Amino acid sequence: MRKTRKTLVAMAATAALAITLTACGSDDGSSSGAAADSASKTENHNAQDVTFAQGMIPHHKGALEMAEEATDKASSAEVKALAARIEKAQTAEIGTMSGWLKTWGEDVPTSTESMPGMESMESMEAMPEMNHGSAAEDFDKAFLAMMIEHHKGAVKMATTEKAKGEYGPATAMADDVIRTQNAEITEMNKLLDKN
Repeated sequence: MRKTRKTLVAMAATAALAITLTACGSDDGSSSGAAADSASKTENHNAQDVTFAQGMIPHHKGALEMAEEATDKASSAEVKALAARIEKAQTAEIGTMSGWLKTWGEDVPTSTESMPGMESMESMEAMPEMNHGSAAEDFDKAFLAMMIEHHKGAVKMATTEKAKGEYGPATAMADDVIRTQNAEITEMNKLLDKN
């Protein structure tokens, strides 16, 4: 009887511990697991994650300005379609990163000027020159060349985030930026070769 009682107590303690651990690490959407998961996601970021978001937002805004110009002025339907895709994807990413920064209590950049240590926006300074091209084809070539360089800057920033970031959604976005923007660089190089 005494042995059975000790066994029951041990089994009950083991079960209680298992329930506690399950509640803390649950990914099933239960309220206690979801609350713990939400709290850890908010806290589980580092300075690199903040730097990534604060640097990528103005970088993306610069790309949006260039893409808006291209949707208006490009002669090629392919260039216009590419510019529209860039606008759509990067507008969504800006919204996501702004949300992270607000959750973390960090400043959300409002301009297109680069943050300290981030890729320079020299390509944006060249935009007025682009507008004076003698032909629409010149505009397309200039846009593609500048956007390729701009994308390379984003890939570099994203590569640093993947290596040093801690926040899962930010490193996942960095991975997506690397994949999609490298693919767009390949696409833009092909378009340049056609012109």
